[in-house]
Amino acid sequence: MTERTNEKPTLTAHERALRCAELAADKKGYNIRVLDIGRISTIADLLVIISGQSEKQNQAICDHIRKELKKYGKVQEIEGESDGKWIVMDYSDVLVHIFHEEQRRHYDLDGLWEKAEVVELPAALQATIAANAESFRI
Repeated sequence: MTERTNEKPTLTAHERALRCAELAADKKGYNIRVLDIGRISTIADLLVIISGQSEKQNQAICDHIRKELKKYGKVQEIEGESDGKWIVMDYSDVLVHIFHEEQRRHYDLDGLWEKAEVVELPAALQATIAANAESFRI
């Protein structure tokens, strides 16, 4: 007799962060960075910083990440989703920041966490992110 468990599949923090980056790119997110902050902070292991062109796009990115990662466990907290200018998704080991570009420049998390190690994204994902950014240029 085999026993069935109702355990959800799991992701490491690194896998979760990369999956968030991929899912954001699916919704035309750009300027996506994954930072390893585990050595310099206790708030999380990794940060994913994403830019979007509008509040609606940011909300769509957030919704897509939440739905696709649900099978690995629920997001702990989401802040700013209704406004859409700066959305923070807390997965405990990974914090996802989805910014309207103006807010990203203003709050400068990239500069604040400049001592963090930048996680290299797979080449295909880098190409998608670059294409997303280029699609917004006039």
